[in-house]
Amino acid sequence: MGTTETRGPAPGRSAVVLALRHYGRELLRLRRLALPALLLPAVGNIGIRYVAPLLIAKLAGQAADGDGLALGPALPYVLGFGVTLLLAEALWRIGQHCLNRVDALGMEHLYVSGMDELLAKDAAFFHDNFAGSLTKRVLSYGKRFEDFVDTLTYRIVGSLVPLVFGAVVLWSYEPMLVVGLFVMIALTVVAATPLIRRRQRLVNEREAAIARVSGHVADSLMNMETIRAFAAERREAGEHRSRVADSRRLTLKSWDYGNLRVDTLIAPMSVLTNVLGLLVALALGGPGQGVEEVVVAFTYYSNATQIMYEFNQIYRRLESSMTEAAQFTELLLDPPTVLDADTPEPLAPRDTGIRFEAVTFAHTGAKPIFQGLDLDVPAGARIGLVGRSGGGKTTLTRLLLRMSDLDRGRILIGGQDISRLRQCDLRSLIAYVPQEPAMFHRSLRDNIAFARPGATDEEIHAAAEAAHVTEFAGQLPDGFGTLVGERGVKLSGGQRQRVALARALLRDAPVLLLDEATSALDSESELLVQDALWRLMDGRTALVVAHRLSTVAGMDRLVVLDRGRVVEQGSHQELLASDGAYARLWQHQSGGFLGESTGTESESALERPVA
Repeated sequence: MGTTETRGPAPGRSAVVLALRHYGRELLRLRRLALPALLLPAVGNIGIRYVAPLLIAKLAGQAADGDGLALGPALPYVLGFGVTLLLAEALWRIGQHCLNRVDALGMEHLYVSGMDELLAKDAAFFHDNFAGSLTKRVLSYGKRFEDFVDTLTYRIVGSLVPLVFGAVVLWSYEPMLVVGLFVMIALTVVAATPLIRRRQRLVNEREAAIARVSGHVADSLMNMETIRAFAAERREAGEHRSRVADSRRLTLKSWDYGNLRVDTLIAPMSVLTNVLGLLVALALGGPGQGVEEVVVAFTYYSNATQIMYEFNQIYRRLESSMTEAAQFTELLLDPPTVLDADTPEPLAPRDTGIRFEAVTFAHTGAKPIFQGLDLDVPAGARIGLVGRSGGGKTTLTRLLLRMSDLDRGRILIGGQDISRLRQCDLRSLIAYVPQEPAMFHRSLRDNIAFARPGATDEEIHAAAEAAHVTEFAGQLPDGFGTLVGERGVKLSGGQRQRVALARALLRDAPVLLLDEATSALDSESELLVQDALWRLMDGRTALVVAHRLSTVAGMDRLVVLDRGRVVEQGSHQELLASDGAYARLWQHQSGGFLGESTGTESESALERPVA
């Protein structure tokens, strides 16, 4: 079963670099907390891993030099050992306190900024990406910051800073101990790097498979009624099983590669490094400090080689967090194309007249829908857009909303070029009822009030009453407080359209766009809503798309579109009298809906230019 996938199988290097840059900015923004969060645990590790063992080594050296240890001479070392551990624990607690706040504040900011980035995307972007996959990406982008910072704090800075301290101490005993240690570390890194790069590709494939699983789950859940209607549960379950199995296979492949290829190289190298350190300490230890030097070398080398042994684990956590973050930042590499002007004009239209001037537009990779289209909509006019499917009616409304930018030409509202206005200012002029009304999984009241969040209950109820929402709202379990379900599944199609009309009424904008606003209504409901529509259009500039011609028969002017061209204009009566394209469309209606034309006569009528 084929399903459209999200873009790209795995994020590229530029996306990973961008994710690192974003995470680095968060650390810089929170630097007053990030600095102690990164350094204090590392200083605490110095006390636990290097200072405390050094005190024990000195005690062992004294015991070897004399006849044993007396309590008096040993007491300063014992007290120093206890104080060191207590101080290290205190530094850890303070560092952890700061780190908790870095994680929490950083994730909060990334969650918010990630959503802001998605909200800025073009409408076409959401047509090409699964909602479920986008949800996973943006949430992982914020959540993985915690893993990144924790790994950086505990595993990288928390190991490297103490390692530098240990190297200084080892140098004071025998410089060759330091040389041997860093040579072995360098050899391990050189040998492991090609394997780790190979594993990175496997991790990319694994993360892409996980994204495919989440995308399919979201797609299936959002279309559950369709799945049930076509008895496709087993088929969808089989598709899900196949994708999960693919994810499992790629996950095991990346894990096994780390265990059987990377770790099998690093583990022997760490053992060899420990043996080398012990041999150097035994061979080069000076008189009177042999035991002490051997204990220090053994302990410090063991700590250092533990870093080597954990290198794959550290890299695995880092690559996993950065790969998931890059799944989101990859989306940012292609910026939105619909942008506000660098110096936008203030919103000051002289009226609400709309003018399309030489409009040319095509979807990416498709043939042009419009080529040099001109259309004038006077202020306060009620214009109906009719014609067969694919003529460009809905596209024209979306261009007016500036969901996409024109290839050539311009659109004016009140004499102002909409491309020079802020998008939020432009859309504040417009109340829009789409062909498929969008409902949030919120209460009925919230769905209506979405048009104007500050509206009072009285205003919401008045809009609902005018759109005949109150007729069914009272039958719902909690009235206007009833949750309507995801995409409004608890409401019928006609009820959703009435809610959308109520939302437009509450919006109270000077320009009204209706795209098939009565398409889901039965004849009785249509009669109830018609008076609401006329009240809604009163005093406003209205552009109404309709296949059901009875909806627009009373408009001031009807515009017949076909293949992106205006083929006829006029009132309902004028167009019927002219016996042209509109008259034939009217005749071909069945039950009030526009049918598909198949005859040659109808085709030629639609292609007839405006007289």
